Amino acid sequence: MNEELERNLGEQPIAVLMRENEITPHNLVAISPEPITHKMVTRACKGRRLTSKARNKMIKAMAAALGRELKKSDLFTY
Repeated sequence: MNEELERNLGEQPIAVLMRENEITPHNLVAISPEPITHKMVTRACKGRRLTSKARNKMIKAMAAALGRELKKSDLFTY
């Protein structure tokens, strides 16, 4: 009865936004108001399921980089 949760969800909208706005993982780590790592950014873009705390950090970092408010659904499909 132990169902495995799918962890690899494919490219996420955060990756598209980063490409469109020419934001590199390094730029995102540097501008983030909370500590995040390059590995977290890479995992978020590739669709690796993040914890809600890590997702919130990514949302805040992207909001700081783009200069506008973002919702979870703007960056992630899960």
